[in-house]
Formats: sequence, C-alpha cells, structure tokens
Amino acid sequence: MLYVMWKNVGRLLASSTHGHGHTPSRVSLFRETLFAGPILGLMLFVVGLAVFIIYEVQVSAEGGRLQQALVIYYSFNIICLGLMTLVSLSGSVIYRFDRRAMDHHKNPTRTLDVALLMGAALGQYAISYYSIVAVVVGTPRDLLGALNLAHALLMIAQHTFQNVFIIESLHRGPPGAEPHDTTPKEPCHGLTFANLDALHTLPGCPPTPRLVGTNPVGPQEAVAILLAPRGHWRRRCLKDISLFLLLCNVILWIMPAFGARPHFSNTVEVDFYGYSLWAAIVNICLPFGIFYRMHAVSSLLEVYVLS
Repeated sequence: MLYVMWKNVGRLLASSTHGHGHTPSRVSLFRETLFAGPILGLMLFVVGLAVFIIYEVQVSAEGGRLQQALVIYYSFNIICLGLMTLVSLSGSVIYRFDRRAMDHHKNPTRTLDVALLMGAALGQYAISYYSIVAVVVGTPRDLLGALNLAHALLMIAQHTFQNVFIIESLHRGPPGAEPHDTTPKEPCHGLTFANLDALHTLPGCPPTPRLVGTNPVGPQEAVAILLAPRGHWRRRCLKDISLFLLLCNVILWIMPAFGARPHFSNTVEVDFYGYSLWAAIVNICLPFGIFYRMHAVSSLLEVYVLS
C-alpha cells in the first residue's frame, strides 16, 4: 500500500509540475480499442470463474471426481496461459515496428516496477521447475502428469514473455514521442489549401487531395483539407493486448488467492518430494506468484494508459 501511494503521488507531482500527464479522459478510455481483447478477456474471465467453482466443488465433494476436477483446471490454465504467451509475444513483435523513442532516463518508479516483476516471477519459476523435475523423473506417466508438465512449461513461458512485453512498454515514450531524426512521411496532413495548384509544389503531398467544399467561381478556389488518420492500428492493438492480459491476470490471481491448490490435490509432486518438503516449497513460492499477478495487473493498466 505504501508503494502504491508513493508511486501515484510521484506521478501526480510530475504531471502537475511538467504538464505532460498521460491520463486520458473517461470518455476516450475505451474508444481507441478494437474490442477484441476486452471481449476475449471477459470470456476467459467468466469461464475461469466457472472452472474455479467446479474445481472447488468437486475437490471438496466425497467421491472419485478429483482427477476430473484437476483435468478441467489444468486444461483451462493451459489454454489461458497459451493465449497469454502468444498475445505477449505478438505485442513484443508490434513494438519492433513502433516509432516511439525509447526512454532511457533514470526513473526510480520504473526501476522498482521492473524489479518487483522479475523478483515476484521467481516464485512461480521455482514451483514450475520443481513440478517439471517431479513429472519427468517420477512415475507414473499418465494424462494428469502430461497436463501438469504442459502447465509448468507454459507458466514459465507466459511469465517470461509477459515480463518482456511489460518492461518494453514501460520503457517506451508517451504517445506522439517520435525520434528526432525522422521526418514525417506525409507533411501535408492537417493542412488547408485555398489553391489546389500549391499542392504540387510541396513534397510528399498526394496528387488528388480530398475536397471539402467548392466555390462556384472555379476549381482553383476549392478548399482541400488533408486529414490525418484517426487512430493508429499499432496503438489499438497494444491497448487490446494490455486489456486482454489484464483480465487474464485477474482470473489467474483469483484462483490461487481464494483457495485453489492443485499442487496438493495432484499427488505427483507430493509422492516425489514428500509432503513436508513440497508444502514448504509451495508455501514459500506461491505468495510471490499471487503478488506477481496483482503487480502485473497494475503494470498492464499503466501500459494500457500509455499506449
């Protein structure tokens, strides 16, 4: 809580002092999105809640539904983590074509954000590593072991690619921060001309501008306005990616935070390490994983605002 207060107070002072805050208005908050990311994220969020409820009910019930509950739980997590990995990777690819300048200035808040992301991810890395060792070395090899192995591998990949996407996003400049050595490709955007013949004397202007209104005297006195594009596709895609990852991190935070413990329901690791050692590993590392999801949500919200 102290960290959140310190971070927001610092941003408020910077915004009021320098006058270049990046917080958009409430009206335009969701205007520049393709709505694919929020819709898909909400679908996974609702399905995740249903899977979590089914898992808790079947694990608590007395019967032979434990394996079915674990299969449903691992299947949902594999699908969710796989989509998050692909989306994070696509976001990093989109940044390869981004013309915004990189911000290499020292920023204590950003440095702390990156350190918390990398440090908190180590907890889930450790759990996944020990799960991989237990599944590969231990026996038997069944469907549940294969799902556990795929879940552990995708968990490592998802944390890695999501951290790369968030860190690269936080090091980008604000919208409109173009490199100083680049020249605009279309310098005539947003200019108004009363004489169409003047357009041909300017470099980079299209031969057929858009006519807004004409004068009965003649076409030479027509007014042409060249409009800039409303929104950039890269910015819209990055906003959708941020919202999708945000919603997925919320549901992946809810599951372990509210009692989902497949680490103990699945006996592969318990049989391999013993209950005491495995319980110590999970109880030490799992809180870091829960904190990682919370901090990733706040970082992705900042990425969405700055995109």
